[in-house]
Amino acid sequence: MASAADKLAIAQRHLGRVQEAWDEPANWDDFFLYGFYALEAAVDCARLHFGASIDKKHWTRVTAARELSRHGLDDVSDLLRDLNEGRKSVAYGDVDLPELDAEAVAVRIKEYVDTISKLVQQGETR
Repeated sequence: MASAADKLAIAQRHLGRVQEAWDEPANWDDFFLYGFYALEAAVDCARLHFGASIDKKHWTRVTAARELSRHGLDDVSDLLRDLNEGRKSVAYGDVDLPELDAEAVAVRIKEYVDTISKLVQQGETR
């Protein structure tokens, strides 16, 4: 079982790939995949930090992200859903591509991962 620190390292690694993919022209394949994975890992990290269990099913992270907002964290549940739809769109072509501004989304993902990083480093449990 991965620890909160393990999940944070994964989120930060995926964030690096997001930051490489967002610039014009955006590499949407990598952007959606790694953006989604970065947020999933960050949500898992926060859940572990607050003593909750994690589930490997993608859709459970949407609910978890919403629940984490009760601890004062940004609610990234809609963003997770959009990134997952984008991931499926570029991978399978069977869902519509969400209209997203790659730079704005990359900034939002970075801010969320940074917030989770500070939370874990401070050992804070809001």
